[in-house]
Amino acid sequence: MRYILALDQGTTSSRAILFDHDGAVRSVAQREFKQIFPQPGWVEHDPEEIATSQVEVALEALARAQAQPNDVAAIGITNQRETTIIWNRATGRPVYDAIVWQDRRTSAFCDEMKAQGHENFIQQRTGLLIDGYFSGSKLAWILDQVPGARQLAEAGQLAFGTVDSWLVWKLTGGRVHVTDASNASRTMLFNIHTGSWDNELLSLFKIPESLLPAVRPSSEVYGEVSSVPGLRNIPIAGIAGDQQAALFGQRCTSPGLTKNTYGTGCFMLQNIGTRAVLSSARLLTTVAWRIGDLTEYALEGSVFVGGAVVQWLRDGLGIVRSSAEVEALANSVPDNGGVYFVPAFVGLGAPHWDSYARGSIFGLTRGSNVGHIARAAIESIAYQVADLLDAIQTDTGTPLKELRVDGGASQNDSLMQFQADIVGVPVVRPVMTETTALGAAFLAGMSVKFWKGTQEIGALPREQRRFHPQMPQSQVATLRERWSEAVSRTKSWQKTTEP
Repeated sequence: MRYILALDQGTTSSRAILFDHDGAVRSVAQREFKQIFPQPGWVEHDPEEIATSQVEVALEALARAQAQPNDVAAIGITNQRETTIIWNRATGRPVYDAIVWQDRRTSAFCDEMKAQGHENFIQQRTGLLIDGYFSGSKLAWILDQVPGARQLAEAGQLAFGTVDSWLVWKLTGGRVHVTDASNASRTMLFNIHTGSWDNELLSLFKIPESLLPAVRPSSEVYGEVSSVPGLRNIPIAGIAGDQQAALFGQRCTSPGLTKNTYGTGCFMLQNIGTRAVLSSARLLTTVAWRIGDLTEYALEGSVFVGGAVVQWLRDGLGIVRSSAEVEALANSVPDNGGVYFVPAFVGLGAPHWDSYARGSIFGLTRGSNVGHIARAAIESIAYQVADLLDAIQTDTGTPLKELRVDGGASQNDSLMQFQADIVGVPVVRPVMTETTALGAAFLAGMSVKFWKGTQEIGALPREQRRFHPQMPQSQVATLRERWSEAVSRTKSWQKTTEP
């Protein structure tokens, strides 16, 4: 068998990538799907459209490589995390749209839980902070707000899953209901120390255990595709949440190695080994992956709006026709002209965790133009990543030697150079920037012996370009001070403007 098929189900699109034994892309197919915004701060997807688009691109990727199902050794799945789906076990139909990780509707619910004093208990068990970002509060919302949902759940007739579980269910014709430890660790219902669903947390959130998928290792054969003729009998053999998959795809398999993914959001993870050390800097401790009986952990910081700020320049402001034009527009001015853009459209993630912050642009003058706004938008991505890195180094006390980067915006040379300048360490871009899909492929391939293990994977080509810091430290300090001031002024904006 010549290939591994990675299904990369993201926040704005579904992709399928066919990898060969060298870890090279042999074909790729991608399809965007609809973003649903029922009210401010709410973000939803149609679960059926997610599944349909993912199957379509998988078939397209095989067709482009003129490959048959028996050419594919295994399928690996990586997915947008925390996004919450509940469906009827008998009909397979969702009871409500998928509530996306970006959604903020449960912020008040989470505030109540904090006020009741549950924050320390939840962090101790899950490694997470109480926030509407995670699946637990979204799951509770669906059960409480969708007529009849709680009664059906308590009768054992409903199933919950993050997107990985939903895809496996669909691909296996409803025969397999599983998730992996990395995705389970993002629900606020999973005990990262025992490696299982936590009964006290389920009781706190009022979640019937019958809803939940079985938690399995990240590299294992879960079942075979049965519902899609063009993929029939291919083993589904690897699952990891998108950021953990990217960490694995970057070969960050030793403690201290760190990557940042530039996608819709930005996500920085550092491998911290086999002990789940809790953060004192408002970061998350999460399962990186479980392979066999061995669980490895990561510290994580999440930025809610990274590359999505470029989409907003295109779709919201209309100052560019395509995302590709933004780099040239940003480079049309020599600097940001004193303009700072805090893209807190759905609040601020780590290390601030302020769901009431809102997007703001500061420092505009009559001399400001669209180039300055575009540059400030691009720079906002780098500033947010630098804030994450500061927090990780506060927790670990270990200076970073390099930052490995991937994702769409890592192709932007200007951004990567600015990132290296702001964080003060080399930024390393890999040959394969789509490391999320590559990580899922590695996990699936290892379980079916397509690759023998991490040593063989580690020997594959990795580095494409290294960006070294060039900006004087005094200038970096001034820029970051102004950025921090801008961030402070966005905080709690929604609360201060409510009637």
